[in-house]
Amino acid sequence: MTTITATFSDETFAKMESFAQEEKISLSEVMRQVMLDWLEEQEDLRDAKAALKELEEDPTSYDFEELEEEWLKA
Repeated sequence: MTTITATFSDETFAKMESFAQEEKISLSEVMRQVMLDWLEEQEDLRDAKAALKELEEDPTSYDFEELEEEWLKA
């Protein structure tokens, strides 16, 4: 397991500490969950950008009925 150090303003630290106490979890767990959520959002953003690029390269789209028809042919 790795330990990291982060610097926050006193105000931000107080908010984080207060939240952790209200939720009855450690400040480390708050930080861990925030980081995991952020990483997931970054992955989603990367996937969305890739999908947008793919759409820009080939803007062909199909409605559900067309896809269903193709699927039933297979």
